[in-house]
Amino acid sequence: MKKVKYYYNTSSLRYEKVEETWKSWLLRAFGFLCATMVFGFVIVVIAFKFLDSPKEKALKREIAQLELLFEQMNNKAMLYEKVLGSLQDRDKNIYRSIFEAEPLPDNLRKAGVGGANRYKDLENLSNSKLITETAQRIDQVGRELYVQSKSYDEIIDLLHRKEEMLMSIPAIQPISNKDLRHIASGFGSRIHPIYKTRRMHTGLDFSAPTGSDVYATGKGRVVKVEKLGRGYGLHVIINHGYSYQTLYAHLSSTKVKVGQWVNRGDIIGKVGSSGTSTAPHLHYEVIKNGTKINPVNFFFNDVSPAEYEQIVELASRHSQSFD
Repeated sequence: MKKVKYYYNTSSLRYEKVEETWKSWLLRAFGFLCATMVFGFVIVVIAFKFLDSPKEKALKREIAQLELLFEQMNNKAMLYEKVLGSLQDRDKNIYRSIFEAEPLPDNLRKAGVGGANRYKDLENLSNSKLITETAQRIDQVGRELYVQSKSYDEIIDLLHRKEEMLMSIPAIQPISNKDLRHIASGFGSRIHPIYKTRRMHTGLDFSAPTGSDVYATGKGRVVKVEKLGRGYGLHVIINHGYSYQTLYAHLSSTKVKVGQWVNRGDIIGKVGSSGTSTAPHLHYEVIKNGTKINPVNFFFNDVSPAEYEQIVELASRHSQSFD
């Protein structure tokens, strides 16, 4: 039942019934509608601010997962940096030292990239700092890995060249132990067996029976096969490259010719007593950069430490040479 409203009329001094017009009703309805809208707006604002829709909840879960993924990627990038740092350290201080190569400069290893900001598009994203740092880290590791791979390619090339060098440098006795009687004379000032004066003996004399095999002490190319009436007699010179040559003198016969390539251990001739010689033996020389040096330092491939010490002791005796 609709309530009847009255108001006190001060003119008639009596209560009179309130007659509601359509204007007043419309005004009241409009006021109610406005209040409802304001209230609804406040409710919506509060709901959007403090309450998440199912879609927003799903998006937030996805963002959290992505943040965790980026964090894990960042941690992996840090681990890769440590592993790469270890590889770079070994490359610099071990591998390149072994092969006598210049270390790569740090600015080349870091492989910096100049120019425009490559990560500008990431700056406006949420969590842009995390995303940008991860992208920069991964890119930097990738660049340094590329430089390191090129460095290893260079080291492999050095290894192949070092292997060739190790095969070429004189490293064995030119006479087998089974044929060797003794080292008659070493490197240094010795009494000449014919002239009986003290002269520089520029090699080692290996006493062995005539016809004993003489071996190339390293890989190389024969550059001289010559027979003289005096001096070295029938002798062979091998160029090993890397500034090394070896000379084998007083041979009775040869098994090689000029221009022929030989490997370490190949038979190049036979022991004899040709030229200025007083007994069958091999006179052996090692020449480095045109200078004759002590061959005793080049027998490290086929003798034990004890045998090497014995050779050094025998070669150092101030005895008379055989040539």
